[in-house]
Parts: sequence; C-alpha cells; structure tokens
Amino acid sequence: MFRYFCNRSKGLKMAYNLNLGGRLLSLSEPKVMGIVNLTPDSFFAQSRYQDTCQVVRKVASMLEDGMDILDLGAVSSRPGATFPSPEEEWQRLEKPLKALVREFPSLVISIDTFRSEIALRCADEGALVINDISAGAFDPGMFPAVARLQLPYVLMHMEKTPDCMQENPRYKDVVGDLIAYFSEKARAARMAGIHDIILDPGFGFAKTLEHNYRLLAHLQDFSVLGMPVLAGLSRKSMLYKLLGTTPQEALNATTAANMLALANGASILRVHDVKEAAECVRIYRQYRIGAANNPDAESRKPRITP
Repeated sequence: MFRYFCNRSKGLKMAYNLNLGGRLLSLSEPKVMGIVNLTPDSFFAQSRYQDTCQVVRKVASMLEDGMDILDLGAVSSRPGATFPSPEEEWQRLEKPLKALVREFPSLVISIDTFRSEIALRCADEGALVINDISAGAFDPGMFPAVARLQLPYVLMHMEKTPDCMQENPRYKDVVGDLIAYFSEKARAARMAGIHDIILDPGFGFAKTLEHNYRLLAHLQDFSVLGMPVLAGLSRKSMLYKLLGTTPQEALNATTAANMLALANGASILRVHDVKEAAECVRIYRQYRIGAANNPDAESRKPRITP
C-alpha cells in the first residue's frame, strides 16, 4: 500500500504503509531493521546467537536502541554458504521465535527464509514479515504461501545461489537489469495475491564492487516501481574490502553507506548495529526538515544594485 505526498524541494514522493496482519506500519519515515542470526556461520560473528536467553536479551537491547523491525534468520546466505535442512532451520528458529513473541508481543518480526514451510510455521507463531533472498526462485510454494498469509514480503535480487553467486557476476546495465527483474518478479507476486512488496537490491549478492556502488548511487531509480526499498549494507564486503579492513572494523563505513542509502530513497535499513543506524535516521530526518523549511531563503539571495 502506498500514498503520495508532495515535498516542495523534491517534488512528488511516495509514502508506504505495510499491512501487518491488520495493523499498519507507516514507512513515511525510514525504519531500522535489526539483524539476529541463529546460525553458526553468518559472516559477522557478533550477529550470531544460538541460546534463546541471549537472543531475548539482545533483542531487548536492540529495541532500546531504536529498532523498528527484527529480522530473524536461521540460514547463512554469506558467499560460499551451504544451506541446512528445513528441519534444522526450524529447530534453530522455533524456541527463540516463541520466546520473542511471548516477551515482546508488539514486536514486528521478519523471518529471513526462502522456504515456504518455514514462512508458514513462523507466521503461525506470530512473525509478520517474510524476507526471501531468492524472491521465490528456491521454492515455488513461497508466493502462494505469502499470499495466503497476507503479510509483507521482501523480494531480494540474487543470481545463482550463495555458494557460487560471486563467480563472475555480469550485467548489461546493473540498474536497468534489476529494475526489469523486480518489475517481472513483482508482477508474478501480485498475480499470486501478494499485496505489500518491499524491494531489496541485494547488495553483495552476485555483484562486484562496482555493481554495488552503482546500485547505491542509483537507488532512487527504483522508485519508478512504486514499492519501498530495503538497503542491506551493514558491514558488507563492498565496504570493508574497499577500505582494506574487516567486517568487525566496518561500522563507520556502514553508517556512511546507510546515510547515502537514505538520501537516495531507502525506506528500511537492515543493520547489525541498531543504535548507530537509528542515529543516522534521526540526523537524516532533521536534515530533511531543514531542507524543507527555509523561511530565511529570501534574505540570503544576492542583492543586485543598479
């Protein structure tokens, strides 16, 4: 769902509302999605949790820091990763998910999965968003399942699978190719009955350094599709490899990239570090207010004397 509003400095913009099982979440202001990985092998070690009590404590801290949405995943999608079985994925998710729904009944929980059976199980336990790295490509039952659930669906771009996606990724025009991809995928999702779709360009998924930065610079171009955009840039190799550092040293780079994503139209930031991302959103929001409200502009115009 989306509506239009007018900003004098930027022209026509779109504000989106997500239907979370009958409750609306407005994206008129950017939202922060915090990451918790229930995996032993996600690329950023500090995001990994296997103990349910640790997960609950971590999520409580993230909420205090300003998290709007929790993204809970039990399958690593880092380059070179292999997938666990569906039953192992569910075993990793079940106890933490139930505990989080019990402890934080108003928390918006997104489930990072490409399996329809996991999406259905998690929705039964209270999950409100499905985040699919494969955009339905890995499981033909995903679109019908999400349509039946009537929950928001994050549709991400990726080619191949994580174990081989970084083997010579090539595009004729990465921005134009992804716009065409999302147009086709979103049409199929809507025909299946999915109404609320969020686009994720898939930074770091089957893309070179140059592809990633071109997408970041042209993120606003995806507004032509009329759907909100999620930017998942947190501590990724496009940042730390450029700087010759590591994921552990990439917080400052992440904040810089997040601000660029917001300036180019991102509605959701998916991050490991909630406090810093929430501060980034607050600064961006105040910047937008300063850009829109400019009562003394006339006094600063240069005076031309005859």
